[in-house]
Amino acid sequence: QKKKKAMSAESGVSVVLGGQWGDEGKGKLVDLLAQDASVVCRCNGGNNAGHTVQVGSVKFFFHLLPSGIINANCKSIIGNGVVLHLPGLFAEIEENEAKGLTDWRDRLLISDRTHLVFDCHQEIDGLLEQERAKSKSSLGTTKKGIGPTYAAKSARIGLRVCDLYGDPGVFEQKFRSMVAGYQIRFPALKVDVEAELKRYREFAERIRPMVCDTITYVNKAIKEKKKVIVEGANAAMLDIDFGTYPYVTSSNCTAGAVCTGLGIPPRDVTRAYGVMKAYTTRVGSGAFPTELNNDLGEKMRNIGHEYGVTTGRPRRCGWFDAMVARYTTMVNGFTSIALSKLDILDTFEEVKIGVAYKLDGKNLESFPAEQSQLTKVEVEYISLPGWKTSIVGVKSFSDLPANAQAYIRKLEEIIDVPIQWVGTGPARDDMIQVF
Repeated sequence: QKKKKAMSAESGVSVVLGGQWGDEGKGKLVDLLAQDASVVCRCNGGNNAGHTVQVGSVKFFFHLLPSGIINANCKSIIGNGVVLHLPGLFAEIEENEAKGLTDWRDRLLISDRTHLVFDCHQEIDGLLEQERAKSKSSLGTTKKGIGPTYAAKSARIGLRVCDLYGDPGVFEQKFRSMVAGYQIRFPALKVDVEAELKRYREFAERIRPMVCDTITYVNKAIKEKKKVIVEGANAAMLDIDFGTYPYVTSSNCTAGAVCTGLGIPPRDVTRAYGVMKAYTTRVGSGAFPTELNNDLGEKMRNIGHEYGVTTGRPRRCGWFDAMVARYTTMVNGFTSIALSKLDILDTFEEVKIGVAYKLDGKNLESFPAEQSQLTKVEVEYISLPGWKTSIVGVKSFSDLPANAQAYIRKLEEIIDVPIQWVGTGPARDDMIQVF
């Protein structure tokens, strides 16, 4: 029944969301789904996200561009819930053009309601992290200005894409006022206001053909029964409300962000695909119950090339955490799971799954909100035998080693959601569709 539900409802919106702490391989699934989609959208976050799509020997790295931009027949949308650093967007485009990305101007649309990330937001991000470091409470932010921009949005002092095309005097006054306020709080902040205003006048003309009311555009596509894919950035455990606060990002990364970040009604979201690695990683600070601070963790990192796309930082590695998986499945209502990077476990003698947390000798009924509790939990594991053979490039579930199949089926049993895809290597087509 659950498999039928996951496969049903061809019309409507399919959502791809991270079910762990990010870096799960969402871009690869989005690229696969986008091959016959009409629209692919980003709904949250900014260029703190990093998605990789490998086509042949070429790796495309996306931070603001939806991963569907590779598909020549698909419109890619940067939605109103995204925060947009225009210098970063054009640097990303130039980098991917050098790798073969073409005709993106014909396919990219930008919401006129998207908030702008300025360089001063990035500098403030760094200054805040310096302040936190003094009290040994660093968050491990990417320093991309995401938090300060969302803070400006909530404080109603932010500037949006549409402001670039209104009265130039109003944009200038708002920008000067915003910077002046920041410089009171951060006396060390230096901003060349005149140069920034000139630069953004130029950016406004460069993006003008791409700017539109994406809310109306996406809803029209849904009404016309077109296939719409939403690519969530970051992941559920980094969600500002549901994640391991305060070691989270500054936006909602769960299913609700799809509606608020694009302006579409909940009834039109028909499928929610959760992407999870066959093990667990996270970048930056914060509790990580199944982390392996030993040779096994280092082995995962080296085999999996676990270094951040955005920052290059080494990722912390550990066993699959079913407490995390069940919690994020509950919050997002995943209809099926894409299990990525199973091949990274090919050489392990045994594979473990964290199935429960104990605190003070008692099993926890739910995922703890408090960091102090999460850092103290004792993880209960089950152990399964490894398969000790390469599965890279395997295209059929039945061709997987018996122990690899058993691991997948055990995860399905524990999470209580069917696994629809299994990643078996880095290439674009190294993906088994189970059903």
